[in-house]
Amino acid sequence: MTHRISRRHFNLFSASVAATTATSALRLRAADPNSRVGLAIVGVNGRGMSHVEGFAANQQVEIRAIVDIDSDVGEKKASLIASKTGKRPVVYTDMRKAFDSKDIDIVSCATPNHWHALCGIWAMQAGKDIYLEKPISHNIFEGRTLVEACKKYGRLLQTGTQTRSSPAAIEAMQYIHDGKIGDVKFARGLCYKRRPAIGQLGDYSVPESVDFDLWSGPASFTNPKVTRPKFHYDWHWQRHYGNGDLGNQGPHQTDVARWGLQLNRHPVNVVSYGGRVGYQAEKKDPSYVDAGDTANTEVSIYDYGDKCIVFETRGLEDRPDTDPELAKLYGAKPGNKIGVVFYGSEGYLVQYTYIHFAAFDKSFNQVKEFKIKGDELNAIHMGNFVDACNARDASRLTADAMTGHLSAAVSHLGNISYYLGESNRLTAADLSKALSGIKSLDDNEATLQRTLAHLKANGVDTNEAVLSLGPQLAFDPEKERFSDNDAANQLLTREYRKGYEVPDAKSL
Repeated sequence: MTHRISRRHFNLFSASVAATTATSALRLRAADPNSRVGLAIVGVNGRGMSHVEGFAANQQVEIRAIVDIDSDVGEKKASLIASKTGKRPVVYTDMRKAFDSKDIDIVSCATPNHWHALCGIWAMQAGKDIYLEKPISHNIFEGRTLVEACKKYGRLLQTGTQTRSSPAAIEAMQYIHDGKIGDVKFARGLCYKRRPAIGQLGDYSVPESVDFDLWSGPASFTNPKVTRPKFHYDWHWQRHYGNGDLGNQGPHQTDVARWGLQLNRHPVNVVSYGGRVGYQAEKKDPSYVDAGDTANTEVSIYDYGDKCIVFETRGLEDRPDTDPELAKLYGAKPGNKIGVVFYGSEGYLVQYTYIHFAAFDKSFNQVKEFKIKGDELNAIHMGNFVDACNARDASRLTADAMTGHLSAAVSHLGNISYYLGESNRLTAADLSKALSGIKSLDDNEATLQRTLAHLKANGVDTNEAVLSLGPQLAFDPEKERFSDNDAANQLLTREYRKGYEVPDAKSL
């Protein structure tokens, strides 16, 4: 069933954006073609094509340029855009040249994570507003710089967490805030998303059509060779460029979790445990070494003092028999589970997708559903960005820079704990003992046992020390620094390559 957005929440949207039925198309207020907003899309090999579709639906926008460091990809996508819109965009390999163009007013960015912040900063320094994919940063330092850059340059930044513009999500979050499931202090984010091994670790050539110097950008240059077989996309699972699924899918769910719990601040403590496990069993080869170095199984506990978020990452096959409680909310069928569970004193509220939520009583009976039809959410969220830019009003944005920074930081903090403890592999018994002393509103032992059961079902010998426990880290939300942990503070930023430095807020 479809629920219309209520009048009290309608002010979050431009008056020109409407979400209707599945067969109706999104149309923004018609504008003079000669005064359309000029858009450059940076990175068009994957998620960038969703940007093409979302912005192409907006009659106020004209896609005038695309940027991609893979020249073959850039030319092919430009031809595809021409067939869809009737106009072929200019193709660049260096984003700075696109930003210098007076034909460009706004930028959208769907590059690898390590480029997000610098793309946003360079765009704002060139006088452009920026739609920036999640996570908006590769580390916490970069997120803070983006927030300050918006202030200094008077530009607008929309984070690509499109759930913030979902009428179903807005209504569901208000349902929580109105106390309809009672007192809510705890939320569990889920990324049970199948991620097969990415290939044997080794030395592989860079595709001839790729400018690897530009692709590397702020990250160190690796001579030029890569250690994964598939060049595009699989960078997500190498921490030098990506942030694993905690930083890939995670910001969508931690953003919803923060929203529902009304947490507009950083946590005060974080601890993670996990590992990159199971691929030897998957390959039936005990000597197999996967090219990825981010966790495919990870549990992160975020203590906000009075509230708590736990985020679970699973990249192996999901098994229904390992999650009896969650099966009551998500169903017992195996497969991906991506969402958030809010635990209230009077019931539960569950996110299934960006446009589908449901509320349950304490007996797991569904009492209300929040759902819209259609696949127009990208266009709605991008339309919100365009309307805010045209109005020069950042308060209209549903996912501004600070929203993006706080949600990305959740992932970064969790990964920092994991990375620091990666060599600290514990047996199940020792891990259980250690978790018993960690403050959480979750049942730490129950979550651990479900995680171990999941691994065992995927052929992992849980009698051995297969999971690592990171240190529990105290974090100062105001200073954005860890207390008395120099190693953790070093991971708040990275060493930048000359010519691609991300400046600090004072150097903008």
